[in-house]
Amino acid sequence: MLRLRCKAKNGTHLMQGLTHQSCVQELKDKVEELTGIPCNVQKIMVGYPPSSLDLRNGEAHLKDYPIKSGDTLIIEEEKNKPKPQASAAGGKGPQLESQPVLARHVVPADNSCLFTSIYYVVEGGVYDPGCAPEMRNLIAQIVASNPSAYSEAVLGKNNEEYCAWIRRDDTWGGAIEVSILSKFYQCEICVVDTQTVRVDRFGEDAGYQKRVLLIYDGIHYDPLQRETPGAEGAPPPQTIFSTADDVVLAQALELADEARRKRQFTDVNRFALRCMVCQMGLVGQAEAREHAKETGHANFGEV
Repeated sequence: MLRLRCKAKNGTHLMQGLTHQSCVQELKDKVEELTGIPCNVQKIMVGYPPSSLDLRNGEAHLKDYPIKSGDTLIIEEEKNKPKPQASAAGGKGPQLESQPVLARHVVPADNSCLFTSIYYVVEGGVYDPGCAPEMRNLIAQIVASNPSAYSEAVLGKNNEEYCAWIRRDDTWGGAIEVSILSKFYQCEICVVDTQTVRVDRFGEDAGYQKRVLLIYDGIHYDPLQRETPGAEGAPPPQTIFSTADDVVLAQALELADEARRKRQFTDVNRFALRCMVCQMGLVGQAEAREHAKETGHANFGEV
């Protein structure tokens, strides 16, 4: 089985079900399914620097091409194909370019949103719903390997109990897990809180060159990415930034402030809450957590 990714203007996707014996047409069909780019106008590139593949023979096998497991295929739409003529009503007026914006990419509220979100951003926009068990196990291995650093005083439970606890799929990650993953991925992980409109920067003083961002509402984490909405030929969303990029931090705080003004957060220090999905009234953090676990609803507001 080939483990491949493809990156196009609508994001990065995992490509499953292909082997070295798969034919070129199967690859093209999979690319069209994931990116929306029709087979006859696909330009598929691989390697670094990326070089275009000659895929005119749809019956050829992938083993005959320089494609191997772990590769990311770059997908573009051929620019030399004829484009539809603009209608007379459309005129030849000036075209306004879409500007990149920082936006939330929503992930499922399934007890593992922190792990899914971090994987998404550090992998450059890859959504893999199966990543959470691997990341939980990774954290447990790191903690178990250093019991002096990860003691009961740090973890809130003894080392062995914590490792068993974090491996369960019904437990939620938080600051400890973000800190561990920041060190593992060697990048600053910024968590923007929509209730307090502040940024917690994990790995801030470690000298890392890369930065990724999450947004947190008191219950749920989502990844943040810079994207160009509605622009033809726009680059894929960007999830990894330089630690020197202060503009992206300001944009993240603007998003958090907008969410706060819309009351899209959970104040865990108060008790009167309402699920903004089903409108159920709830009391306190414990009920909100249980409701989120049972229903998958993760948008709460104060009453």
